[in-house]
Amino acid sequence: MKFRQTHINKFSGGLLLTSVSVGLNAQTAEVPNHNKSSETPNVIFILADDLGFSDIEAYGNQFISTPNINKLAKEGMSFTQLYSGTSVSAPSRACLMTGQHTGHTKIRGNREISPEGQEPLDGSVKTIAQLFKNAGYVTGAFGKWGLGYPGSAAEPNKVGFDKFYGYNCQRQAHSYYPAWLYDNSIKVILPANPYSQDLIHQQALQFIRDNKGKSFFGYFAYSLPHASLEQPDDSILQMYKRKFCEPKAFKYSGDYTGTTIPRTQFAGMVTRLDNYLGEIMIELEKQGILEKTIIIFTSDNGAHSEGGGDPDFFNTEKRLRGTKRSLYEGGIRVPFIVKWKDHITPGTTNNYMGAFWDMMPTFTELLGMQAAWTQPTDGVSMLPTITGVGIQPQHDYLYWEFHEEGGRQAVRKGPWKLIRQNIKTSPTLELYNVDDDLNETRDLSAQNPEKVQELKSIMDKARTPSELFNFGIKN
Repeated sequence: MKFRQTHINKFSGGLLLTSVSVGLNAQTAEVPNHNKSSETPNVIFILADDLGFSDIEAYGNQFISTPNINKLAKEGMSFTQLYSGTSVSAPSRACLMTGQHTGHTKIRGNREISPEGQEPLDGSVKTIAQLFKNAGYVTGAFGKWGLGYPGSAAEPNKVGFDKFYGYNCQRQAHSYYPAWLYDNSIKVILPANPYSQDLIHQQALQFIRDNKGKSFFGYFAYSLPHASLEQPDDSILQMYKRKFCEPKAFKYSGDYTGTTIPRTQFAGMVTRLDNYLGEIMIELEKQGILEKTIIIFTSDNGAHSEGGGDPDFFNTEKRLRGTKRSLYEGGIRVPFIVKWKDHITPGTTNNYMGAFWDMMPTFTELLGMQAAWTQPTDGVSMLPTITGVGIQPQHDYLYWEFHEEGGRQAVRKGPWKLIRQNIKTSPTLELYNVDDDLNETRDLSAQNPEKVQELKSIMDKARTPSELFNFGIKN
C-alpha cells in the first residue's frame, strides 16, 4: 500500500494535519456505487458506551470475562495511547464523525433539545458516513445516535447513513427497555419489555447479511455498559451472581433504574457486549467476508459512576486517574483494538498517540479518497501504523475541552499534559508528565513554569469561538 504525503492546511487559527490536498466538490460526488470492487475492505466500527480503559481483560481487568475481545486483540493490534473525542458521549462522537477535536467541532458538550434529542451536527461538515458513501459503500448505524434530534438536518439518514436503527436521543438510551426505537426516521413503538440491545444487535447482524456482496461501513454504537445497570436475567448475568460482594444497592434516581447488584450488572453488561462481538465475527465468517473486514473496537469515553457504577472497583490495576467527565487519563484514554487480517501483525501492541479525530483521515487514505475529500481535519492518518507501511505522521499536540462542572480543557504534547480546571469560576492549571506519572499524581506546574506557558499558549489557540459552548461564560 503506497503512503500518501501528509499536507498542512490552515483551520481557523491553528495548523492542522490532513492527508487531503486538492479535490472536487463533495456535493457532486455523493452518488454511491454499491457495486464497488470486492477488494475494498468492509469496516465495522464498534463503539462501546462508557467502557473504561481497564474494563476488559485485554487491558488488564481481572474480574470480567471478555473472551471475544481477547481474541480480537490476539488477532489484531491494541493501542495503549488512543484517546476519545472527550469525556462525554455527544461531543466525543462528534469528534469521531467529523474528524475535528472539541475546539473546532460544533458539538462540544451534551445539549438537550426538547422533547427528544440533542443539538445537531453542523450541516456544512461532512461525516465519516458520507465519506464512505462517496466511496461507494453501503452505510449503516445501529445503536445510540445523539447528534441530531428527530426531524433535524442531522438525523443519521441525512448525514450519510443508508440505514439506522436505534435511539435517536442519548437520554432515551438510559433505558434498556424503551417504549420506542427509530427505524431510519420512523418512530417504532415497541411491545412490552423488549431488551433494546438485542433488537439493535439483530439489526446489525442483518445489515451484514444484507450487504455481504457489497462494500459496507457499519457503525455499531451499542449503549453497553452505560447506566442504567439492567439486562435480562439470563446465563450471562447468572455467571456473575454471587461472584462479587455488593456493598451498596443503587436506588432509582433520575433516569437510572435501581439495582441491588450493581457490580454484577456492570460485569454482565460488558460480557454481553463481548458476546455481541463474538456473534459479529461468527456472522462475518459465515458470510465468507471476515478476512476482508476491518473490525475496530473502542469506547466513547472513560468508565462511568452513574446508576451504581463502581469504576474504582473494576479498575483492578489502578493505572489511570479519573473517570467519565474528567480530563485525566481515565476519562479520555480508551481501549482501541484493530483487526485486519493479512495487514496487521497479530497480537501486537502500539503506543501511537492519537485520538478519535484521526479516523476521518485514516479512512480517507484507506479509501484512496484524498483527491475527492477536502474537508479540514485535526487528525492524521493512522494507516501507516495499522499496516506497517509508510511513515507515520505524528501530532504536534492533542486537545480536549469539557463543558460541565465548571468547564475544563486539556492539552497533551509529547509526555506533557496540561489541564485547566474550573474555567467558569476560578481557573487552575495542573501539569503532568504522563510518561513518568501515568496516574497523574504529581502536579509539576510549579517546577516547570515555561512548560506550563508553552502548553497554555497552545490551549488558548486550539479552539475557535462557540456561541453554544463557552464553559458557561457569557460573551
